[in-house]
Amino acid sequence: MKKQKYYVVWVGLTPGIYSTWTECLLQTKGVKGAKYKSFDSRGEAEKAFSVPYENSIPAANPSSHLSQKQIELPKEVQINSLAVDAACSGNPGKMEYRGIHIASQQEIFHFGPIYGTNNIGEFLAIVHGLALIKQKNWNLSIYSDSRNAINWVKSKKCHTKLPRNAKTEELFKLISRAETWLCNNQYTTQIIKWETAEWGEIPADFGRK
Repeated sequence: MKKQKYYVVWVGLTPGIYSTWTECLLQTKGVKGAKYKSFDSRGEAEKAFSVPYENSIPAANPSSHLSQKQIELPKEVQINSLAVDAACSGNPGKMEYRGIHIASQQEIFHFGPIYGTNNIGEFLAIVHGLALIKQKNWNLSIYSDSRNAINWVKSKKCHTKLPRNAKTEELFKLISRAETWLCNNQYTTQIIKWETAEWGEIPADFGRK
């Protein structure tokens, strides 16, 4: 089992102690003069965070310096972004969706399975990402490979033809909540179409094709 590490951010969007590399990366990516370091225990991290960055260096594990994970992607892809995707066993069928931080390849959120369709999952994934980015005040874009879902989000309406009945009631409650969020919230997050034919599968792909 991989040992738990803790990440201290002294200079970043929100200084503090984080329990995943993805959270640390989101706080420091693109921040000029960002200062951060990893530690092997929560106690070490708290001790380090209680003093200025320069004074914490002796307490750090010498092998703990962070390096951002490099992945091979087209140069036009913004790696400090969120990629979302959905998968469905049958259509309709058991549906789930998730969001992956492209630069670190870490899963940021995952929902399901629930009975639904792939397009609905893609729609909900984008809205989930928008809400999370706004809540956390992250400066990220969102990639989706679903043109339908992107258009639904822009129109603030899930244009599904799936019947609403006892089997789909819970799903439609989620859809209603997502539509309400879109109507009641403004956001500046850029939603970008992932060009699968040119770039390959989106990083959030479930790999079940």
